[in-house]
Amino acid sequence: MPTLILVRHGRSTANTSGVLAGRTPGVALDERGAAQAAALPGRLAELPISEVVTSPLQRCQETIRPLLEARPELRPHTEERISECDYGDWSGRKLAELTDDPLMQVVQAHPTAAAFPGGESMRAMQTRAAEAVREWNARVEADHGADAVYLMCSHGDIIKSLVADALGLHLDLFQRVSVDPCSITAIRYTRLRPFLVRLGDTGDFASLAPREVPPGEEAAVGGGAGAP
Repeated sequence: MPTLILVRHGRSTANTSGVLAGRTPGVALDERGAAQAAALPGRLAELPISEVVTSPLQRCQETIRPLLEARPELRPHTEERISECDYGDWSGRKLAELTDDPLMQVVQAHPTAAAFPGGESMRAMQTRAAEAVREWNARVEADHGADAVYLMCSHGDIIKSLVADALGLHLDLFQRVSVDPCSITAIRYTRLRPFLVRLGDTGDFASLAPREVPPGEEAAVGGGAGAP
């Protein structure tokens, strides 16, 4: 079965302003995010990518644009099921304002019980994303063979939930996973089990240096802005 390359979108204007973007339209990459996207073709140069699948949101479309320009033979497929979690009434609000909301504790400690007002539950988010991956695995294998490599560009919470699914972790543990903007996570699927072969790889080990993290941002909803 195929190997899936999961790319989180580059750093966005919402990430740097501390806003939970969700599915709010018009959220673009910031200057650093654009630079991250520009570096992506070089980071993936050795991989024979057969298909590119992307969330419909602008920040993901902008992230894969340099890769598509570098590989004109690739045509992107938009996949609604790997779009950002629908945060409902939380969308567009400052994360700092949401820290004291009682629901935030549920999101952090018991996400299987978390459903966003006017939006979706975290269980539904994981289910739709995992179903999309399984269907794309079958499609890519049928079209390109069992050893094919394909790429999905998506969002922090989506990727974290897919990692949990691949490792057989309960969704309540997915907040222990961290994926920075424009990081690469790779999952190799087989008939019997998936293998997590890369997790949140940015190639930047400076981001591992100790730093002060504001309260409530240890597992930022939406994925956060990454290291400064």
